[in-house]
Amino acid sequence: MPTTNRIAELSGQLSNEIAAGEVVERPASVVKELLENALDAGADKIQVELEQGGIRLIRVCDNGSGIHADDLSLALRRHATSKIRDAGDLGAITTLGFRGEALPSIASVSRLELTSALEGEPGWRIDQEGCEPAAHGRGTTVAVHDLFYRVPARRKFLRTEKTEFNHADTQLRRIALSRFDVAFSWSHNGRTLHQFRVAPNREQQEQRIAQLLGKDFVANAIYLDVSLAGFRLYGWAVRPVYHRANSDSQMLFVNGRYVRDKTLSHAARHAYRDILYHGRHPAYLLFLEIEPTQVDVNVHPAKHEVRFRDSRAVHDFVFRTLEKSLAEGGRAGVGDGADGGIPVEPAGLAQGQQEWFSEQPTLLTGVGRSHQFSPPGGYNLAETQAFYRQLATPSQELSEGQRQRERFSEDQPLGRPLAQIHYIYILAETPRGLALVDMHAAHERIVYERLKSQYGELVTQPLLVPVNVNVTDAEIRLVEQHQQLLADLGLELTQSGPQQLAVRAVPALLNRDNAEQLVRDLLDELAQHGSADQIQQQVDACLASMACHGSVRGGRQLSLPEMDALLRDMEQTERSGQCNHGRPTWTELSLQELDSLFMRGR
Repeated sequence: MPTTNRIAELSGQLSNEIAAGEVVERPASVVKELLENALDAGADKIQVELEQGGIRLIRVCDNGSGIHADDLSLALRRHATSKIRDAGDLGAITTLGFRGEALPSIASVSRLELTSALEGEPGWRIDQEGCEPAAHGRGTTVAVHDLFYRVPARRKFLRTEKTEFNHADTQLRRIALSRFDVAFSWSHNGRTLHQFRVAPNREQQEQRIAQLLGKDFVANAIYLDVSLAGFRLYGWAVRPVYHRANSDSQMLFVNGRYVRDKTLSHAARHAYRDILYHGRHPAYLLFLEIEPTQVDVNVHPAKHEVRFRDSRAVHDFVFRTLEKSLAEGGRAGVGDGADGGIPVEPAGLAQGQQEWFSEQPTLLTGVGRSHQFSPPGGYNLAETQAFYRQLATPSQELSEGQRQRERFSEDQPLGRPLAQIHYIYILAETPRGLALVDMHAAHERIVYERLKSQYGELVTQPLLVPVNVNVTDAEIRLVEQHQQLLADLGLELTQSGPQQLAVRAVPALLNRDNAEQLVRDLLDELAQHGSADQIQQQVDACLASMACHGSVRGGRQLSLPEMDALLRDMEQTERSGQCNHGRPTWTELSLQELDSLFMRGR
């Protein structure tokens, strides 16, 4: 029998190199592992130095609890860790790292130097040559030199210095965003790139976010913090007007751990489903806290994935919370203040918008209507001068009572309508400047939300001829498990053969010609997410189409009371900042922006 077929135990070095293939993909992987170790050690200050994108050097210095001198050699052995003791600990992991693979894996493919000290104790350093005393304050410094020098085949797969640095920088940004209670700094090739102090309050946290994700992210973000039934979701969800071409600005953390989880990303995507422009991606920075016993983080070697004990409950909580926050923060006129409103002056005489307009005959009342002060005919200089002198006369100045009536009501952040522009847009004076409203887009969202609220339970429409759908045994079991859910959605399915379903009824609002495709899409949803979004999405699409046809069209002249009613409806309607297709329904120019346009104050 050939000896190559015999079973033999691998050497420790080879085992470590194989493990390194799972844990250490590139310099960014090392950065992640070392930062997680520092955080697990209780550090509140971490410094990172990189050279040549991390290929030549990665040095991470922290002020954590440090490593006992007698444990330094153990730290470089596989499956040696201070974070778990028995199998029971795997069911409730509260640390970012726990496998005990990172340091030995990194050491097997690089020149690693580890220096550490406990509080009040002398420091010690260990490397491939041995262990010796070394000056070091409380905490740990890990220096990784010449990554993959021991494995040339792996090193040649590394990309350019710029590419590798960008990957490492991404990891640094994620961790800096996940722990506002920790100060971070990092440099590349001797140049300091970022320095962040501890950010204990929301204002300081948003300053850090603005530096890492951009000022526009913060300016368009809605802050949320909701706890329910053992779950807590908090963070920043960005309004859909700040949509992106890709998903790079989507960050989800579970118990402080950055994850790429299908359940959570689907819940977030579903919450944005009818307020986001087609083909674009939302942005958010969200943190989910859940009992450690309810989530398994021991799924992937790099710990990017998690598994929830009750994924349906997690999905529904994240979806409902995010949807509600976006709806409340998506009302037209809602600002970014802590109280969710726009700072305005105290309301004066708030009643009677129509009365106020009736007393201001100098205002434009719509395109096509005559202006009270239209200039006299011809170009007679004397008449023209007399006309403009009339506009400065005391009789045209507003009285104090009229000025009081100019004050804005706190519950009317979209202000007062002034005119229509080309029968398409409404011009309004707001507490902060002026607003332009796309009247069709705004009314379309208002009608759509009303249709959704009035539609209620789905009405079932029986099919004259049942539609047969060939399915798998697993899909038949899905139908049996979700019979009540399917019935609530207005869908009646029965088994008509060993691997066949009969569609006997569908929601009345949907096109019955697509029953087979509807069922297939629905079964895919149930298999992947345990929820049935396809029917609701199709219902929403039908309601959106009805809303579009039932909304005021461009080209229609509106009276001032009609414009005013539209603005008031926008202020009371959820998601009215976007139409059903994700386009913005209004925009605003502040007084400062108007002053800048006309160079006032210069």
